[in-house]
Amino acid sequence: MKKRWRVLCMAISLGALPLLAQDDAAAARTAAGCGPSGGMFNVQTTDLKHPVGQPEQGKALVYFVVDFLTAPTMRVGVDGNWVGANEGKSYFFFQVEPGEHNVCTEWQSGTFKKSSERIGEAMHLTAEAGKTYYLRLNFSYQRMDLELSDEAEGHFLIGSSLFATSQPKKK
Repeated sequence: MKKRWRVLCMAISLGALPLLAQDDAAAARTAAGCGPSGGMFNVQTTDLKHPVGQPEQGKALVYFVVDFLTAPTMRVGVDGNWVGANEGKSYFFFQVEPGEHNVCTEWQSGTFKKSSERIGEAMHLTAEAGKTYYLRLNFSYQRMDLELSDEAEGHFLIGSSLFATSQPKKK
């Protein structure tokens, strides 16, 4: 009887491991800066305007630029919350509090949901009040790189990209 009990307990434990692994994966993605996997955005881009922002009082301004003409929709998260999305070669900007932040970008796909959670990049950003940061997502052969660009490169990227606006999709 004890042997059957052990076998039953082991079977139940092994059956629960994939569920626990999913929770670990979600926690790891959140720690990297990504928002919840179900968060999706509608994105619109325009070449008619190229707005620039100013840091709000006591905050830092962050530009996020995707530097690839045919890039898929890429959603952007900061400290576990989605802040917006891009589509194609485009940019948008947002404000952050001063301090340490994890920034994540991830391919948004309703069709390939699980695969898309594995396609992205993350980085650590230390933001100072009153400063502006330019994050650039580059695509190269079967890889993407998220990097911090300097101000001159940031201005060039803004001038050569579409402006993106995004709203969360209604469920």
